[in-house]
Amino acid sequence: MEAYDRHTPYNQLPPLPPETSLYLDEEVGAKLVQASRRLAELKGLAATLPNQTIFVNTIALREAKASSAIENIFTTDDELYRRLSYQEDDYLEGPAKEILHYREALWKGFQDIKKEKNLSVETVVDIFHQVKQTHEGIRPYQAEIVIKKRGWGSLIAETVYTPPRGKGVVEKKMAEWIDFLNDDSAFPIDPLLKMAMAHYQFEAIHPFRDGNGRTGRILCIIYLIQKGLLDLPILYLSAYILQNKDAYYYALNSVTGLRNWKAWILYMLEAVSQTSEYTIEKINRIRSLMEKTERLIRENKLPLARLNLSKLFEQPYIRSKNLMSDTIKSVNTAKKYLNQLEGLGLLTKERIGKEYIWFNTELMAILSDQ
Repeated sequence: MEAYDRHTPYNQLPPLPPETSLYLDEEVGAKLVQASRRLAELKGLAATLPNQTIFVNTIALREAKASSAIENIFTTDDELYRRLSYQEDDYLEGPAKEILHYREALWKGFQDIKKEKNLSVETVVDIFHQVKQTHEGIRPYQAEIVIKKRGWGSLIAETVYTPPRGKGVVEKKMAEWIDFLNDDSAFPIDPLLKMAMAHYQFEAIHPFRDGNGRTGRILCIIYLIQKGLLDLPILYLSAYILQNKDAYYYALNSVTGLRNWKAWILYMLEAVSQTSEYTIEKINRIRSLMEKTERLIRENKLPLARLNLSKLFEQPYIRSKNLMSDTIKSVNTAKKYLNQLEGLGLLTKERIGKEYIWFNTELMAILSDQ
């Protein structure tokens, strides 16, 4: 193996897949079985839900927040929900804006893969555009991008990696990356193993100036949907990475410097396994809260059919206009029902700007519980 120099563009980055001797053994096989079973359990549970889309918004919001935090984009849950509740239709500032763009990018990728069936460079660029709110594409070959230990552009920071560079180099490696993921005849490898390998390769190619980490984590989920391991983007993968951030970057760097594919694949399989278990627990708690809410509404003889229970769980907050429907046609009627729900202790009301917002505080507590 040619020695790796972190100060030199990694144009010798080998195409996928790595040799089986570098990753495939009994330990990886056992971990793969465990991760596959837990992911299948999550998919099966989601399929039993009467309205799966309400979980997509809530889980996607947590994924967006955690993925942004990995990139040192932080906000509190309280700040995030209040900003989104008041300004989701307007221009957002700060971390809340970044988080909302991530969630929109996740939805964009999901819609694209359901339509196109296979990943493409165009889909990857579309996701990146949504994450970064830019019209840039693959970084220009003359851009001297380096990754430093303490962030980008610091003259005193230590360079830890220099991604591939040169005319047509990144484009060629991205084309190979796409072929590896889409062509199961040429590359007959379990999808979870492929996902792990491809995530490393994407980060190593580093096709964009910025936003590669967030884009890459979305692509992990989108690929699992492409291969039928999930039906919806409800896997909260970034939570595990955030909680094990040092190990994540150590394992990434170990593949680059030492070709230690086994450690990286074990890390990613454990991420899928624990994340599946975590998401199952979240869904069960949210479903239990929905049942409790429905019971209280029935016991207090409120018009459940008119209220549309799912509206109370699509986001951790609701405005009166969000409750309007074919059966609730005026803002005043919507406010009346929301105030009644507040009286039952199901919602709390807060004035934000010129209007009142009702918060589903128990849902917020479930989502905030890491």
